[in-house]
Amino acid sequence: MAEYRERRARLAGGVLWARVGVAESELPVLPDGCMDLIWSAGRLVVAGPDTVAHRPAPGGAAFTGFRFAPGTAPAVLGVPAAEVRDSRVDLAELWPARAARALAAELEAAADPAAALEAAVLRRAAERPAPDPALGRVVAALSAGRSVRDIAESVGWTPRTMHRRSLAAFGYGPKTLARVLRLQRGLARARAGVPLAESAVGAGYADQAHFTREVRELTGLTPGALLRDPR
Repeated sequence: MAEYRERRARLAGGVLWARVGVAESELPVLPDGCMDLIWSAGRLVVAGPDTVAHRPAPGGAAFTGFRFAPGTAPAVLGVPAAEVRDSRVDLAELWPARAARALAAELEAAADPAAALEAAVLRRAAERPAPDPALGRVVAALSAGRSVRDIAESVGWTPRTMHRRSLAAFGYGPKTLARVLRLQRGLARARAGVPLAESAVGAGYADQAHFTREVRELTGLTPGALLRDPR
């Protein structure tokens, strides 16, 4: 039986997670604006930001991952998010081979790979320039439903600059990120027991039909199908 658990990481906005097994009936991983660094079977893989739902291959493998808050992974990993959008890429293809091998060897030897992965991310974050604080303000403003033009003016960027910065930090433009964040808001409200129509309007959709269309486009499923499965 598949098992999943997670906890808040010590890096702001990060989540450390672990899972064993992926069932045939498993729901897909939904777009959330995040990037992950994943350790499994001796490999380190960077999971880029998704624009549509991703279905992991079923099986019994064990995974440990570090999920970065939207916009923070590129600063830590040194990889523009757009380069790995909708992809799962070996870290050795993105980092110097020696550095990737050293980190893989460190995790292989660790008694607790999850703790070792978190320690490695924290160490790397301390060595790299911090993400631009404006990116966090962009995420918060998009999550609140503000317009792209209004947000760009508030952080001192032109819309073109905001689009370019968003591609590097989030993997896609601000309008796509806004759609992804709105999807997560709507589903979170519905999972909390708010009726679908109210969840839709509260998340920023025109109505329940609009919410259903967006969920289908981004996940391939209906809201009902996502909410019926407790996972």
